[in-house]
Amino acid sequence: MTSVLEGRPSAPPDPMRPVPYRVERLRQETRDTWTLELEPVGGAPLRYRAGQFTMLDAFGVGEVPISISGDPTRPGPLEHTIRDVGAVTHALVSAREGEVLGVRGPFGTTWDVTDGQGGDVVLVAGGIGLAPLRPALLELLAHRDRYGRVVLLYGARTPEDILFGEELRTWARDLGVAVDVTVDNGQHAWRGKVGLVTQLVPRAGFDARHTLALVCGPEVMMRYVAQALVDRGVPADRVRLSMERSMKCGIGLCGHCQLRELFVCVDGPVLSYDRLAPLLTCREL
Repeated sequence: MTSVLEGRPSAPPDPMRPVPYRVERLRQETRDTWTLELEPVGGAPLRYRAGQFTMLDAFGVGEVPISISGDPTRPGPLEHTIRDVGAVTHALVSAREGEVLGVRGPFGTTWDVTDGQGGDVVLVAGGIGLAPLRPALLELLAHRDRYGRVVLLYGARTPEDILFGEELRTWARDLGVAVDVTVDNGQHAWRGKVGLVTQLVPRAGFDARHTLALVCGPEVMMRYVAQALVDRGVPADRVRLSMERSMKCGIGLCGHCQLRELFVCVDGPVLSYDRLAPLLTCREL
């Protein structure tokens, strides 16, 4: 007898149910930041786009939203770069190789770097904000001939807090990226720039009217950087910010990440500055 269910499409996966992923490798990036490489347990690798995030679950402790920091153009482990700042992130970066974590997603909007084809692309990162921008940069480099100048402006607290140091050197030396790095507090051995990353924007070399700008970092830093880019001549709708603000469910149900009419987990995290500008200046939000 033919089943009444035969031929029916299977139900879509439950977005609230974590999928088990095994920790394949951990690598320490700075004194308080690690990158986790995760592989699915008995399933297909996760497909994602630059700018999206997942909800990472340390079973028995909790879950947090973390932007994906891997390369979206090639198959491989699912990568998340995580700063140890709380109970859940501490449990995640303390996981041992072979331990199983939960993954929900991917969720959210993307950088849509292809919108920058034929012009220049400027990426501005503050601190851990370089991690969500890394997939966008890797996508740009996979199709380097389609873009003009690619500029990376990066600010860290101290030289010891600089993420992906070897990659920064490779991007600048071998892959045609104009990399400019500054730190808030330089030590005696530091011979680079000292100051805020916003100070790098006026002197960076790019054609402002034909530029796509991608910005990620602390909210106050993004607000000033975005305004500096607009003052330089970049159209506000061509400046994109990643807002990882208090996300809890990932699918717009809980309201935890609400920013007036926006739900950051579904309307973002990547949003254009022309849409965000009136919201970022409201203290109550």
